[in-house]
Order: sequence, then C-alpha cells, then structure tokens
Amino acid sequence: MLSVNKVNHGKRPAPCVGTSALRHVTSPPHGRRFHAPRTELSSFHRERRRASGIPNERVATETRFSSGLTEQWAVEASHLSLSVLGLTAVETCAARLRPLTASQAAQTVGPQRPITVASTGGTRTFQPIRCYTAPVASEPFLNGTSSNYVEEMYFAWLENPKSVHKSWDVFFRNANAGAPPGAAYQSPLALSAVPQLSSLVGAQPNVEKLVEDHLAVQSLIRAYQIRGHHVAQLDPLGIMDADLDSCVPTDIITSSDKLGFYGLDESDLDKVFRLPTTTFIGGSESALPLKEIIRRLEMAYCQHIGVEFMFINDLEQCQWIRQKFETPGVMQFTLEEKRTLLARMVRSTRFEEFLQKKWSAEKRFGLEGCESLIPALKTIIDKSSENGVENVIMGMPHRGRLNVLANVIRKELEQIFCQFDSKLEAADEGSGDVKYHLGMYHRRINRVTDRNITLSLMANPSHLEAVDPVVQGKTKAEQFYCGDNDGNRVMSILLHGDAAFAGQGIVYETFHLSDLPSYTTHGTIHVVANNQIGFTTDPRMARSSPYPTDVARVVNAPIFHVNADDPEAVIYVCKVAAEWRATFHKDVVVDLVCYRRMGHNEMDEPMFTQPLMYKQIKKQKPVLQKYAEKLIAEGAVSRQEYEEEIAKYDKICEEAYNRSKDEKILHIKHWLDSPWPGFFTLDGQPKSMSCPSTGLTEENLNHIGVVASSVPVEDFTIHGGLSRILKSRAEMVRNRTVDWALGEYMAFGSLLKEGIHIRLSGQDVERGTFSHRHHVLHDQNVDKRTCIPMNHLSPDQAPYTVCNSSLSEYGVLGFELGFAMASPNALILWEAQFGDFHNTAQCIIDQFICPGQAKWVRQNGIVLLLPHGMEGMGPEHSSARPERFLQMCNDDPDVMPPLSEDFAVRQLYDCNWIVVNCSNPGNYFHVLRRQILLPYRKPLIVFTPKSLLRHPEARSSFDEMLPGTHFQRLIPEEGVAVERPEEVKRLIFCTGKVYYELTKERKTRGMDGTVAIARIEQLSPFPFDQVKAESDRFANADLVWCQEEHKNQGYYDYVKPRIRTTTQRAKPVW
Repeated sequence: MLSVNKVNHGKRPAPCVGTSALRHVTSPPHGRRFHAPRTELSSFHRERRRASGIPNERVATETRFSSGLTEQWAVEASHLSLSVLGLTAVETCAARLRPLTASQAAQTVGPQRPITVASTGGTRTFQPIRCYTAPVASEPFLNGTSSNYVEEMYFAWLENPKSVHKSWDVFFRNANAGAPPGAAYQSPLALSAVPQLSSLVGAQPNVEKLVEDHLAVQSLIRAYQIRGHHVAQLDPLGIMDADLDSCVPTDIITSSDKLGFYGLDESDLDKVFRLPTTTFIGGSESALPLKEIIRRLEMAYCQHIGVEFMFINDLEQCQWIRQKFETPGVMQFTLEEKRTLLARMVRSTRFEEFLQKKWSAEKRFGLEGCESLIPALKTIIDKSSENGVENVIMGMPHRGRLNVLANVIRKELEQIFCQFDSKLEAADEGSGDVKYHLGMYHRRINRVTDRNITLSLMANPSHLEAVDPVVQGKTKAEQFYCGDNDGNRVMSILLHGDAAFAGQGIVYETFHLSDLPSYTTHGTIHVVANNQIGFTTDPRMARSSPYPTDVARVVNAPIFHVNADDPEAVIYVCKVAAEWRATFHKDVVVDLVCYRRMGHNEMDEPMFTQPLMYKQIKKQKPVLQKYAEKLIAEGAVSRQEYEEEIAKYDKICEEAYNRSKDEKILHIKHWLDSPWPGFFTLDGQPKSMSCPSTGLTEENLNHIGVVASSVPVEDFTIHGGLSRILKSRAEMVRNRTVDWALGEYMAFGSLLKEGIHIRLSGQDVERGTFSHRHHVLHDQNVDKRTCIPMNHLSPDQAPYTVCNSSLSEYGVLGFELGFAMASPNALILWEAQFGDFHNTAQCIIDQFICPGQAKWVRQNGIVLLLPHGMEGMGPEHSSARPERFLQMCNDDPDVMPPLSEDFAVRQLYDCNWIVVNCSNPGNYFHVLRRQILLPYRKPLIVFTPKSLLRHPEARSSFDEMLPGTHFQRLIPEEGVAVERPEEVKRLIFCTGKVYYELTKERKTRGMDGTVAIARIEQLSPFPFDQVKAESDRFANADLVWCQEEHKNQGYYDYVKPRIRTTTQRAKPVW
C-alpha cells in the first residue's frame, strides 16, 4: 500500500525521486488508470545520497481493486513516500482533494486502493479510497528539460542550502512548509518585503489534520453506503442476520469506540464537516456535525432497509439510489396511504386465517409470516400503472399463491374456495392440477390510477423457479406484439423463495437473458419471500453466498433488503423498485426478509428441525396487529375503524364461501393464464376439425426461392463460400427441387407472406450448426453489418426473428415456450445444437410441454428441432433420445381409434404432442406449415437430420409441394415391389435416414421385388390407418421394424405394440 512519510519543519526533508519519475506517475496518458511504477534511483543519485548520508529509498505502490467503489471525490495517486520538490505528501494531498465534475469522473475513475499514512502516533488506514487519473496539480514550470535542472538544484540544496540562489532557497523552504502549487515561488524583488510562507503556514490551523478528518468522514459515508446493509435490522424475529457473513463490518460506527478506526474520537462528534457530492444525507444542507452525519447514515442504511448497490459501475444509477434512500424525510406517507396499506394488510392476513379456519387439514402453503407480500405486489403494480404499464405478467411458487390470486389478481373467491371441495369433478378434459399451481388472467381497473391493467399469473409445476424463463418469454412476446420496444407498457414480476433463488441454476440462466437483444424484457422486478428456511434446511446449509439474492449481482441489479414486519418500509422499497425499472429498464430485487409461521405446509411439524426458531415464532405478534397498533397510536385510524375493516372482509369471505357451495362442477378453463380471444369457440373448442392443403403455388415457390438464393441489399459483400451456396440454391429452384435448407426456407417464407410471425431461436441457429441455413448474411467488409433476406419477401409480410441464443437450453427453451403462449398465430421454434443436448432442458419438456394442456387446459404450438442420427460422432452427438419423447405420448398402444373422414386431424387433437421424423425436405415443409394451419395448437417434436442435409437423394420436387398436397404421415413403398405385392416376402417399416441405407442395400442385393420399405414419418400420434393399409397390401410379407438405434432406444418399444394392434397378426414384429 502507499506509505506517506511526514516531513516536519526544521528537519531535513526526506529525499525524493527525480521529477522525471514524478511526471511519469502523476501525468498518465488520457483515459489510462494509474499504476505507479517501482522507480529505482539512478547510480548518480545513489552516489550523491551516500555522500550526504541519506539512505537510498525506492518508491513502490501496490494496487488493489475492490468492487463496489465507484465514486467521484478525487484522491489523486499522489501519496508518494517522499516529498516531491519540497511539497509534503499530506499537503499535496490536501491540494488535490477536489470534487470532480460528472464528465471528469467518467473519464478518471480507476481502481480502488487503501491508503496507509505512517505517523509518529502509529499507522492509520483509510478505506475505501478510489484512485483517479486526473492530472495532479504541480508547479507550472516543472515540465520538459527544466525539471532535470531543478532536480539537480534540489539535491544541491539538500546538501547545502547556501549553494543555490536565494530565490531557490526560499522556494524549497516554502514548498517544504506546505505552500500549495503556484504559491511557493517568490520573485527576488519581493523577497525582502514579503515574509516567508513558513510563518504563514505555521500560523494556520493544522492543515494535515483537517484533511485527514475530512477524508475520514468521506470514508465513513462510503462505508455505510457499501456495507451498511450488513448491520441493518432485517430479521423480524431478531434472532438471525439476513446474511451469512459472520463478520460485522469494522468501519460501521456501531459504538463510539469505532470512531478510532477513522482516527476520530468523541471530541469530533460536534465538529461540522462538509459533505461530499456523493451523498444526499444533508438534504438542503452542505455541511453537518459528525454525530448528525452518523445518525442520518444509520437511518438510511441500518434500520429496516438494507441497500446493496455499490457494485453497480454506473455513477448515475448509484446517485439515483442514494437520493432515494438518503434524502431526509423520503419515507413519509400520507394518511390515505397508511389507511390503504392497513386495508391491504387486513385482506392479506384475514384471507389466510379464513382458509385455516375452514380447511385446517388442507395443504394450501399459506403466507403467514409474510403477509406484507400482498401490499408489496399491489404497490409495485400501482406504481408501474402510474408509469404507463398496461400489462403485468407474473410468475411465483406455491407459497402464498392463493392469496395472490385472491387479493392481487382478484380471482373470484368462490372459485378459489370450491377448489377445496374434493367431490367436485372437472368439466374440462385433462388431469387438472393442485390449486396452488393454477394460473389466472384478469383485466380490470386499477383503483389507485383509474387505468386499465391486465394481470396474468402463469401456471407452474412444483419445480421451483422453472417458470422464470417462461414468464420472461411471454413478456417478450406481449411486448413484441404491441410494439412495446422499450418495455414501457408490458412488464414482468417474478416471485421467489430464498432457498430456490440461491439453489436453482435456472435463476442464473434467466438473469443472463435479461440484457440480450432478442431476449430482454427491459427490466424485471424480483421479489424474494425470504422466510430464512428451505423446507427443513437452514440457510447456512442451503447456500454459500451471504445473501440468497447475490446471484442478481451478475447483472448489476440493485438489491433492496427489507424487514417484512415493517409494512411501510416494504411499500417504500417496492415504490423505489418500480421507479427503478421505469427509469433504467433493468432488473431489481426486493428481498422481503420474513418468516414462515407454519411448517413447510400446514400439515408439517417444523419443531422437529428448527425448535428455537419456532419457539420465537410462536411468541411473535402478527404484523397486522403490530401495524394496526402503530396507526392507532398515531391517530391515523381508530380501533373501531380497524375492527370494521376486519369485519367487512370477513363478511366478503363468508359470502363467497356460501356461494362456492352452489358450484357443481370445476371449470379449469376459468384458470387459464393465456387466453387466445377469437381462436376457439366460446366453449373453448376448435372451430373445425379439418386442415386445408399445405401446398403452395409454383409462383409462390419460385418467388421465395429467388429471395433465398440472392442478397437483397446493395453493396453487400458476402463470403465466397456462401456465394457458392446461393448459386446452388438458385440452380435447385431452376430445376424445381429443394434440399433440406431450401425446404425450410419455403415453409418459413410462405408463412411470413401469410402474416404469420416466425421466431427461430437456439445456439448458432442463424448460420445453422451444420452450416446449412445461413438466414443471416454478414458483410465481409463492414463489421457487424448483417442482412436477413427473409425479411425482404414482401412489404406486408410478418417479421422474421432468427436469433442465436446464449449457451443455455433450460432457460432458452423455457423462454421460447413462454413466447409461444402469447399468440396462436406465430410459429415459434427452438433448435438444439445437437439433439443430445435437449435433456439439459428436460424440466421444461417434462413439466410444461408434455403435460401442459392436460394440467392447465393450455395449448401451445412450440416446435422443437432436434438433430438426430447415429453417424459416428460419438455418444454425445448422436441421439435426441426419441424413446423418451415417445414414452411420454398419451395415445393407447392397445386400442386402434375408429376411422373417420377427419381421423388424422382428430387424432392430432387428442394427443399431447406430435412427434415426427421426416425423411425428405418436402415433408418437412408440409409439417411446418400444418403446424399453423391446424385449427388448434400442439407441441411439435421434429427429429431433424444431419447427413441428409446434403444427401443427393434427400431432395423433393416442387410437385410434392403444390396445392392439394399434404404432409404424409407414412410414405408407402413406391418401387418395383408394388407391381407384384403378393411376391413380397418382407415389409420393413422404418423412419428417418436409415431408409436411404436400406434402399441402397436392397438394390445392392437385388431384392427390390421381394422387400418393401415403408417410412413412418409421423410416429405420434401413430398412423394406425396407414400402417394397416400398407400391411394389408403386402399380406404375405413378414413385418420387420428397422432402426439404427439400439433395441432399448429409438422407436422400437413404441411402434411394436401399435403395429401388432393394427395388423392383428400372430407373427411377431422383429
């Protein structure tokens, strides 16, 4: 660290390095941070000092960086271990402690370094100090070659003051006495008339002490801003610290003896100190006594609110937060605000008490101990509505969900209460879900702002935090469809538990989507219901970070910790959070430190594992009671008014309970979180059970093909290899054929021209993992200049979004699933880099995509593209695990559905998802178009090829894509074998690329007339009718299933029982 040696009057000044070295240290190039070099004395200077008895010294600096220090008062990097030309270090420091302007600060901020000052009384350390690269004040003539001359005179003066001219003698003496730069020099004519500055300096107060004390006070202010939250009173129970760091910050004034840390004592408490520009505790005052400074800092940072923000590297944002929490009197509430808060606390508390009274033996995951969550959410919504937000999309876990549905979303209470009746049957198809997983969509008037607002709470599984990216995806979609490019009208709120927020990796993945151009929602407000326990696990066993919210620091999101038993502090913090989001469009976290009055659920006994904690909880007075007593004592409400408010809400609950008894049936569709107005009939059914042809006119195919094979932007230079690809596409268009990439282009382009938005997301999808797609062209001469030809099809087309994602499967697939929920009139696709990697997102597949409609009566048309094929690339790049998807299909292998005219469309409607493995690009083209033209939406799983992307036989003719053509669920045998079907000895069913290997081997062996090969393109729902027709055609043939995967993988276990059910043959399916 930098050591500063004092120089006293009457003593020989300490030796110094040359001024040339000084210039190197104090005048760094513009924009570069200060790193003082280790400067050795020259051999000449060593000899001079040895002759004079002065020890050789070396100036060294150590630079240490500490996060969270982004400040504007300038402690220059000038605390050298020696006086420079007689300017003592402390006085040089005093001359340089000047506030910077905002523009200077932006250019000069550098790494933090602690400063140690050695003195006769010991060593004092000032932390934290920020180094700046602003120019250091110095004598105007100390530059160029003159500095070498002055240096030589200085050394001569050290040996014999009379060896230099009298004017230089006076200059060196004045500089040593502490004269500021520019004042040490006196002209020879004035030397006899003007007293030496040493007498003036000696007559002034102790400048050194004054500077040190002001520096200490500024360090003290910064210490509270950085670490005040560590000693804030956050735990309502008063038995734990909200953070797990056992060390109490030594630079926070928890007692008067801590003043010594700053070199201050009790005698300094009444001294007035000027406040730096980096604090707002003074309000309209620019200076305050030390004791008042400490008191105001305690009020701002160490009461029921703890603020973490000093890790943010943006000055404006830091200043904004300081102003919100430091300004005296900011947490003042009107009488009306207090009464509204009390009414909301009554609803939150009495709702839980009513449920406990009526259904004491039911699991409901109540909110007891964190009742202030309800007014917190309502405050966020009120303030956001005031700032122009019209649509709020929320995601949350099970705890407190029913209360949020009742008192925030405003779900009808009788609809909630009837969910407790186990005798009621559901009117809707599907399995349904437990009541504390259900979602809701509601549009109403916000009473505070008198504006319309739409509130959605997304349904979610018990898999904690899995809903986070889904909420973000839907929020992004709603912003996209309403043209909200800055997130001013649509926003998201995510609620978390403390253990899950710290423990689940999806939280981190979702945070890292927050500022990506194609994924940002322009700021999410996160509210953590921090009940300081995870089921039975203590925080110390649940996380390694001090706070559960530390993951938010990775995106520079400010974190506001607040004691949930102080409702006024809670709603103030929530107001600030909403204002932050509206101002900066960035994420923000509210850490609501509370407790859990019951066990994990109402049937659980928490005393088994947390006996002392729950002894304290039993003694804890409910927050409603405490706040009501406070307002009654203030005279804000009377006890009678308080009791009337309770009675009023109790009556509402009781009347709703009586109405719930009249319910005869449950309607899960009443809990739909993403309705699609106009897409279904009024009773939620498809408007038809037919699907039109998915073919296109030749003119349309040609037009899209021309765009796909050209660059629609002038003066745009593409890569030479890409030029060859585009020429190849153009040749295919002239020959009326398509390969896999061009077939996909035809499907996308046609839907875009029909007004259907398409969004393709995933790792490297813009180019394609296998360099086949190239939907984004890059100019080879202009950096970052790109072109998306598919957005140049026609003036009235829908926009095409193709975006490389972060290296995440779980988060990104969840995001795209949420995006697909917003509208049925869009094709949303997620492509895995290799199909093998989809299992990183298994939770989204298993809990949302597969059972989503059965649990929540919610359709979704998302498409998963999973590259699959055993092609010698090793066990990690070969299989999309089709057996797993087929195992989760809900069709019955033992029952063949009755055949009808709409058999194929009705079968698709009854399935939970569609699984296909196309063997040619024409069929891939049709299945993508069918996904939109169906009168309902189902998830589509596509096992896409790798080697077939460029296989010469894997081509389709335009004839297979013209009007009247459809997706072929099964492609029958079309070769020589059909001429004499009775002579065919073996019928092979297969799927995917193995077909081409089989046909090649059949031809090699000359078995074209005795072996028939049929391709099952749609595996689920199984094409019973077409398999039956094909097996009946070759009635004398043995049936064989062929696949390249192992027997316990792939499709065999799925197709075998279904083929047997179809054919009713005694012969086995090999």
